[in-house]
Amino acid sequence: MKKLLGRTDIVDFPKLDLHGVEIKIDTGAYTSSIHCYNIEVENGVLKGQFADPESDKHSPIILHFNEFTTKMVKSSNGITEKRFAIKTEILIFNKTYQIELTLTERGTMRFPVLLGRKFITRKFIIDTSKKNLSFKNIIIKYKQI
Repeated sequence: MKKLLGRTDIVDFPKLDLHGVEIKIDTGAYTSSIHCYNIEVENGVLKGQFADPESDKHSPIILHFNEFTTKMVKSSNGITEKRFAIKTEILIFNKTYQIELTLTERGTMRFPVLLGRKFITRKFIIDTSKKNLSFKNIIIKYKQI
């Protein structure tokens, strides 16, 4: 059964050690993306920095990826760019899913992560009038304990 997901939420990326990350659902985007800057490949290892603009700690987290690919992605402004892509896990509604994320500079955007159709399809139904349904579900369960 598909879960109801709002236009935004707060999730974890356990393998990246990123917790409480705000995401935006983008049904217009095919791929999902995560904010990353100073991206470089050094000795076969992809490195980049992540800093959640909404977090209390603005110091960047250095991410390292031994496995990655590249892909061409057309952004909303119509420009096609080559991006690095990684596979990791996302924790949403207390369930872990595999997800592919492209790395891109989103420093001026409100949300450091966009979830696109490739991830959303067959798992979720989107209600744009709702927000943070997974996060609220966790809070409710926590208060019941």
